[in-house]
This record gives sequence, C-alpha cells and structure tokens, in this order.
Amino acid sequence: MTTAAPHRRRHDREILALAVPAFGALVAEPLFLLADSAIVGHLGTAQLAGLGVASAALTTATGVFVFLAYATTAAVARRIGAGDRRAAVQQGIDGIWLALLLSAGLVLLTLALAPQAAAALGASPTAAPYAVGYLRISALGIPAMLMVLAATGVLRGLQDTRTPLVVAVGGFTTNILLNLGLVYGAGLGVAGSAWGTVLAQNAMAAAYLLVVVRGARREGAGLRPDLAGIRACARAGGPLVVRTVSLRGVLLIATAVAAHLGDAEVAAHQIAMTVWTFVAFALDAIAIAGQAIIGRHLGAGDVPGTTAATRRMVEWGIGSGVLLGLLMVLAAPLYVPLFSADPAVRAPLTAVLLLAALTQPVGGVVFVLDGVLMGAGDGGYLAGAMLATLLVFTPVALAVPALGGGLVALWWAMNLFMLLRAGFLVLRVRGGRWLVTGAVRA
Repeated sequence: MTTAAPHRRRHDREILALAVPAFGALVAEPLFLLADSAIVGHLGTAQLAGLGVASAALTTATGVFVFLAYATTAAVARRIGAGDRRAAVQQGIDGIWLALLLSAGLVLLTLALAPQAAAALGASPTAAPYAVGYLRISALGIPAMLMVLAATGVLRGLQDTRTPLVVAVGGFTTNILLNLGLVYGAGLGVAGSAWGTVLAQNAMAAAYLLVVVRGARREGAGLRPDLAGIRACARAGGPLVVRTVSLRGVLLIATAVAAHLGDAEVAAHQIAMTVWTFVAFALDAIAIAGQAIIGRHLGAGDVPGTTAATRRMVEWGIGSGVLLGLLMVLAAPLYVPLFSADPAVRAPLTAVLLLAALTQPVGGVVFVLDGVLMGAGDGGYLAGAMLATLLVFTPVALAVPALGGGLVALWWAMNLFMLLRAGFLVLRVRGGRWLVTGAVRA
C-alpha cells in the first residue's frame, strides 16, 4: 500500500462528510419553488404565470447576494484553520449583520418596483396582478432569505453542512404545510402561497440564528454589529458579486438567444437548462466542501495539505462529471417524456443533452476549482475571469441566430463557455499565486 493511499482516504472521508449533506441542502432549496408551483398551478393558468414571473424576479434579485454564503464560508474557515474559533464565529456574526443591512434596501426596492419588474419579465395583463402581489408579500421574507445565506456560510466555514441540511428539509416541509393551509384552507390563493413561503423562510432564519447565537455565547463572541467587520465582509464579497452577475449574464443571454430561435427551441433549451442545473447541484456540493476545506488548510498555513486536497477534489469532480454525463444520456428516455411530448421539442433536445453531457467532466473541474478559489478568498481573480468569459461568450452566442445557427450551435457556445471557465481556473491554480496563508487573506 502506498503512503498516498491513507491520505486519499482521509480526504475522501472529509469531502463526503461535507459534500453529501450540502447536496441535500442544495436540492431542497429549489423544491420551495416546485412546491409553490404545484400548489398554485391548480388555481389557474394566470395564477401560475404570475408566480413564475415573481419567482424569476426574486431568484435573480437574491441570487446576486449569494456571496453572503461564499465569502463567509471562506473567511470563517480560515479562522478555524488558524485555531481561533471565537474570531471565526465573530466573522460570521458580521456577515449576518451585513445581510440584514443589504436586505433593508432590497425590500424597499422590491416593494416599490414590483409592477415594473413584472412588466419587464413579460407578465401578461391577467398574470401581472398575481405577480405584483406575490412579489410585495415575498419582499417581507427577503431579510430572512439573506440571513439564511450568511448563516449557512457560517456553518459551512465551521465545517458543518449537516445543520443546513436539517434546516432546509424542515423549511421545505413547513413551506408545503403552510401553503396548503393558506392557499386552500384559508382561501388566500396566490397571496397564501407567498405568506406561507415568507413564514417558512423566517422560521429557517430563526433556527439558524438560534444555532449561531448559541455558538457565539459559547465562544465569547459579541452579537453587536461591528462596522469594521461588516466592511471587511462587504469588501470580500464585492468581487463575488461581479462574478455572480457575469455568470447570470451568460445564462440570460443564452435564454434570450434561444427565444429568438423559436418556441420549440426555447422550450428545448429550458428543459436542457433544468437538467443541467440539477446536475450542477451534485458538482456544486463538492465545490462547497472545497470552500470549507481549502479555507481551513490555508488558515492553518498548510500549503501541502491545500494542494493535496485540491488535487483529490479535482479527481472527484472529473469522476462525478463522467458519471453524471453518462446518466444524462442513458436516462434521457426516462425523463424527457416527463417534460414534453412534442416531437419539435424533442428533436433538438436530444442533441443538446448529448452536448451538455460531453462537458460534464469539464464542469466537474470548473465547479471544484471555483470552490477552491472561493475558499482561498481569491474573489478578485474569479471576478475578472468570469467577466472575461462573458465578454467572449456574448458575441459568439449572439452570432448564432445571425449566422443561421440553431439550438445545437447555441449549446456549442455554452460548451465554449465552460471550456473558457476551466482554462482560466486551471491557469490560476497551476500558478500558485492563490496560495495565501493566514487567518486573514491580506
């Protein structure tokens, strides 16, 4: 037996212990919207359309603030690696206060601009009132949503992904029960769905706060806002906002191009993106493990441990990508009929799914290294790389309809997007400039 084998097994155990619960929590999150859609769908087409528009607006608005989880995970993990648990918890408290401050402005914007957001997303005159009503009620849940992001980052940084799984499952269950009772039992319709989700989100935030406050008291960390700490959290998260907005820009451009190709093409594109996104959850779970593990190793000043863990996680990413790619192709006859029976949709979808499957091993590398560099606090590079990728992808994607290309050509552009991301990330990791050790990244 080689001396490397015990180290690989140790890394494997650590990756699995963090990634498996993280995957469960990631899958539970979109189930909120699926449950809402299933319940509201029985009320009527206009109600469901309104919910769809409102959900898209909320997901886009709050998705920009996912850095609250990512940056907090890395910062807390570094403190844990340095052996300063009190400072780690304090860093997490500062992240939660930042979430509350940011949510105040977002709530006001959502309340004021709900009609404009519904119109911009194409809500019909019959669906718009439902979309606006849902948005305005849901605005009251935005502070809880952002607090959940920050608190999740705290626990991940503390190497705990089990508690977020328990809270996510509890929140999903509560959401279903409240929605059923308020939509049908109380007869509140779409408004009942919004209130049910808001109450469930606040219950999740309360559960997280209870865990974090107990941890703060145990470690002697303060609960009051610290302006210097809040500013540090904001500075760390700023580059990740650029990265996230650029990523969402790529996905929005792809959807817009597909819409110009025709109804069948955009339907096939939406199905492919749904499958692609679900598969991404599995790879993102490894990335979340990477954020926590790499941050801890660098905080402890352990460069050899950092590089060894990175190498093993890349192997996991590639292997998972190969397996998931095969499943996408082999299981297609089982899941494609669930989405559409239209031959005009299925024809391009088959080729697109094959293209998406081919790049899943590349996706494994991308997700893992994205998590590794987030764990290292290398947000500036991630922002620049994603922005450069967006600038290359945009003209290529826009040229597809101009040159008479179809959906398959668009997905070749999507594959180029993934290859570009992989190239930038591999280049950075091989260079070694990201290996900055210490409790705080200078």
